Amino acid sequence: MTDKEEAKKIKGAVEEEAKISDLPGIGVAAVAKLESAGIFDLMGVATLSPPVLSELTGIGEAVCRKAIQASRKMLNLGFMDAFEYGKKREDINYIPTGSKNIDNLLGGKGVESKAITEVFGAFGSGKTQLALSLAVNVQLPKEKGGPSGKAVYIDTEGTFRPERVKQFAEGMGANPEKVLKNIFVARAFNSDHQILLVEKIGEMIKNGEPIKLVIIDSLTAHFRAEYAGRGQLADRQQRLNKYLHDLMKLAEQRNLAVFVTNQVMANPAMMFGDPTTAIGGNIVGHASTYRMYLRRGKKDTRVAKLIDSPNLPDNETVFMVTTDGLKDVILKGED
Repeated sequence: MTDKEEAKKIKGAVEEEAKISDLPGIGVAAVAKLESAGIFDLMGVATLSPPVLSELTGIGEAVCRKAIQASRKMLNLGFMDAFEYGKKREDINYIPTGSKNIDNLLGGKGVESKAITEVFGAFGSGKTQLALSLAVNVQLPKEKGGPSGKAVYIDTEGTFRPERVKQFAEGMGANPEKVLKNIFVARAFNSDHQILLVEKIGEMIKNGEPIKLVIIDSLTAHFRAEYAGRGQLADRQQRLNKYLHDLMKLAEQRNLAVFVTNQVMANPAMMFGDPTTAIGGNIVGHASTYRMYLRRGKKDTRVAKLIDSPNLPDNETVFMVTTDGLKDVILKGED
């Protein structure tokens, strides 16, 4: 194929919906190998290096280099002005949490797509309850403030309960069986399994599943258990870092929301104030777009505190976990 023919093929692919098979030198066998490695779109190819693409497909590095360059041209991976960037963000979806107080804490509409929202807190602080509420509310139609999608729930600690989802669904007047059928659940038994499950999500979306929310409850449990001791800390953080980047890439490419719960520990160096610290350190802190700290409050209430956000001030609010779902608590000074 001449350079002119290649340019024509690239232009045609851009005008339609570009596929991996549109890349020069990438045939059916190479596409199958890439899909088995969890790469289903041009962005997956564009972010690879020629040696890695060559290893995955068995194609020579020179051909791989041309394919990578072509994928980058198709995706137009360059700079754009901030106005154009703002227009691209107009397709962002929001998922109501079930609590207006928490929605307002997050900017007014709930959990945002193309972002990772992390909640951390001690046992019983309401992390899983918030996750279950989101798994139900992601199914709300757009006229009711939801994205009308499905949820993926990766359960690492055995905390997912279908009967609790039924209560949430009944509380909002939805059909419990229909709601349960729109939540895909997998129990991850170790960190390798947990990583593999995220790779499977791209395949599910490619097969037509309208997934708008990925929940991981909890993010760090397996990594913490398998990489114990200071000697393995660097390996754990490196693996966790790559995993979080894969989640961010998935959120950006597929316009879905990623919601993760995180375990905590007490910081012995903290002399005053709350010594509770999230597991994962700066790796998790920097990867999360929004971070919320949950803790128990007075009289069966829960306190949600926003501690990190790219565009919102630090603030806190109060809510309750009831049989029917999350319920707002009116603070003093409010109507």
